[in-house]
Amino acid sequence: PDMAKLSLQQNPTFRARVDIPVPGSKPVPVEFTFRNRTREQLAQWLEGLDGKDTHAAVMEIASGWDLEDSFDESNVALLLSNYIGAWGAVYEKYMGELVKAREKN
Repeated sequence: PDMAKLSLQQNPTFRARVDIPVPGSKPVPVEFTFRNRTREQLAQWLEGLDGKDTHAAVMEIASGWDLEDSFDESNVALLLSNYIGAWGAVYEKYMGELVKAREKN
């Protein structure tokens, strides 16, 4: 039988599509480049999340997107300000990709 080809070292980044909620319309897919984290790094990041600005948190978990606008702190802040559901969508996609487990709330 073929052996699984799993590398013990993961890629430092991964890409994932985030459906950004648009009021009164369908969500718009935006592909983000996310920073990969180990279990320990994720736990540490989550601990520091409380009280942090959401745009700063996005800058810590992502390094790019497929929008024409450049991926920088002011544009991320603008996206999160204009699309209130964006932070939740980005956060949920990031966590879901890292753990690949859908937990029921």
